[in-house]
Amino acid sequence: MDLFNDLADFSHEQINELLALAQRLYQHPEPRALEGKVLSLLFLSPSLRTLISFQSAMLRMGGGTFVVSPEMSIHGLESRAGIVMDGSAAEHIREAVPVIASYGDAIGIRAFARRRKLEDDLSDREFLELASLFDTPCINMESAINHPCQSLADWKTLDDLGVPSSGGRLVLSWTWHPQPMPLAVPAATLHMAAMRGMDVTVLRPEGYELPDVVMDKARQAAEASGGSLAETDDRAEAMRDSHVVYVNSWASARHYGNKHSEDKIKSGLRDWRVDDTWFENAAGDCRFMHPLPVRRGVTVTDEVLDGPRSVVIAEAQNRMLVQMAVLHRMLSASQR
Repeated sequence: MDLFNDLADFSHEQINELLALAQRLYQHPEPRALEGKVLSLLFLSPSLRTLISFQSAMLRMGGGTFVVSPEMSIHGLESRAGIVMDGSAAEHIREAVPVIASYGDAIGIRAFARRRKLEDDLSDREFLELASLFDTPCINMESAINHPCQSLADWKTLDDLGVPSSGGRLVLSWTWHPQPMPLAVPAATLHMAAMRGMDVTVLRPEGYELPDVVMDKARQAAEASGGSLAETDDRAEAMRDSHVVYVNSWASARHYGNKHSEDKIKSGLRDWRVDDTWFENAAGDCRFMHPLPVRRGVTVTDEVLDGPRSVVIAEAQNRMLVQMAVLHRMLSASQR
C-alpha cells in the first residue's frame, strides 16, 4: 500500500482485511514490526487525536515519528501558489514538503479545506497537489473532502457494536456550530456507511444539503453494496428505528466561503442540538457517534454525551488501532 486516501480505493475484502489486522494487532501486539521506520507528520491544520494516535501507533510497533507544522518553522512556510515571497515567510511548501517526505519512510498530511471555493475543496485540490510533490507512501490525515482514517475507525466501531450492515440504519445529522465547518467528515462518513451496506439518511435543515458530488458518490456506493440513501429535514422520520445517529456540522454549500451570509440562515437553527428527545423514535439501543472534538451544550447535551448511547471514546481509540493496521500494511517488511 503506497497511498491511503479514500476508502473508495479499496474493496470490501481489503477493508475487512485491514479491520482484521487492526484487531489482531490489538490482541497480539507486534512491538518490533516497524523497528527503524520513521513516519513524517505534516500538520497544515491543527489536531489532537490525529497527532497523538499516529504517534502512539508508530511507537507501539517500534517506529518513530517527527512532526512539522508551519507554526513550528523558525522562518515560516508559504503555501499560496503564484506568490511573490517578499513577506515574512522564507520557504515555500513546494520545497518543504518533498524534503519532509524524504526524511521518513511514509508521510501523513493533514490539510483542512480553505473554505473559499467549493469546487477546489470538492476536488481536494490542495491535498492532491501536495501529494504530487513526492513518491513516499502517503496517508491522508484529513483533507478538504476526505478523512479515511476516521471513516475506517468508524467502520470498526460499528462492527464492534454489532450494528448490522445490511438493514442497519444510520442517520448522519447536521448540528449547529458557531463556525462554518469542513465537509470532510460528513462526506467520508456518508460514503463509509453507504459502502458498508447501511440504510443511510442525511438529516439537515434547509440550506445545508450536501453537494451533489458527495451525494452521488455515496449513492453509487449504496447501490453497489445493497444499501440505500435518503435526505430529509424531518427529524422524527429520519430517526425512526435508527441504530446510529452520527453527528457533525458542515458549511452550507449555498453560502460557501461567505460566513456573514451563512450566519443569516443559521441564526434560527440553535435547536439542532442532540438531546434525549432525538431518540424517541429510534431503536432502543441507538448509539450516538461523533468524531470529536465536540462542543458540549452546543452540538449535544451532557446527558447524551455522558450517557450509555455515546461511543465517542471507543471511536477515538479505534483511530489508533486502524492506523496501526494501515501503517503495518504500508511499512512492515512482511507486508511489502
